[in-house]
Amino acid sequence: MSFLPAGCRVLITGGTGSFGQTMVRRLLRQDVGEVRVLSRDEAKQDTMRRRIGDDRVRYHVGDVRDFDTVLRATREVDFIFHAAALKQVPSCEFFPLEAVRTNVLGSANVIEAAETCGVRSVVVLSTDKAVYPVNAMGMSKALMEKVAQAHARNNPRSRTTVSCVRYGNVMFSRGSVIPLFIEQIRAGRAPTVTDPSMTRFLMSLTDSVELVEHAFTHARPGDVFIRKASACTIGDLATALCQLFDVPAKLDVIGVRHGEKLDETLASREELAQAEDFGEFFRVPLDARDLNYALYVSDGDPAGASSAAFNSSNAHRLAVPEIIALLRTLPEVNEELAAAELVMAS
Repeated sequence: MSFLPAGCRVLITGGTGSFGQTMVRRLLRQDVGEVRVLSRDEAKQDTMRRRIGDDRVRYHVGDVRDFDTVLRATREVDFIFHAAALKQVPSCEFFPLEAVRTNVLGSANVIEAAETCGVRSVVVLSTDKAVYPVNAMGMSKALMEKVAQAHARNNPRSRTTVSCVRYGNVMFSRGSVIPLFIEQIRAGRAPTVTDPSMTRFLMSLTDSVELVEHAFTHARPGDVFIRKASACTIGDLATALCQLFDVPAKLDVIGVRHGEKLDETLASREELAQAEDFGEFFRVPLDARDLNYALYVSDGDPAGASSAAFNSSNAHRLAVPEIIALLRTLPEVNEELAAAELVMAS
């Protein structure tokens, strides 16, 4: 069943990444008229073009930092999924202005182009690192969310609905630690773990894309949708992969990297005070109050804050057998296991 109107045009920024490619394939299984992929990497576009082989996909080489490029790709588009971003925490720590240019100013370009072209809905992809951020990547993503919400607040009669979706770690996406651990295990090395007690959320690409689909069809301007997810320790994740590949569970502890936290937060205490709980996800509505505060006393939110944030230390904790069962649902992990078995058999 299609979640978008038949014959519509969809633009995916960062469309050659893990999220983008998954979204493109799901859209092509529906009756969409055209899917546009905007990204900087023409080599990845060429690989994707040959792999997908569908004339409904149109490839645009360009950078979200350049407004004119984004505007050209946006003309006559109905929906936009904005996934283009700098996502690596350490690299953003060394080059924070680059994170601002892509994640903040680039996102502003996408939203402005959407408004100019009358796009119906824009969904921007955020991260748990945007909540109580301590690193440049998270701070830039938090500002991206503020840009999206400011559009809704300042343009109440706009034809363009801008909303956000926020995830934790997506398994086997670009930057995920799982492919690194598998590479190290298959090379006969111990997985390099920053801190075994560090906790992270785990979710599949399919779960993530389904939340985007929900946002496209149900979002109100300025909404933030947060997918609930289970969590695990990094030590247990590495141990689960070692067991899955039938090697001794030895870990190489290397220490916390630049800008990393021991735990991540998907929803803050303040957000949960006003959030709607829909079972599998939270919906945080826009605070639509304007700047006309009372002269001496500002009317605040009488609900106050929730007693606790939703973070990877208090979320449902997966044990090693549960992590193994979850990993076995990933096609990429099964491909790696099959490849490892072939090597062993030869």
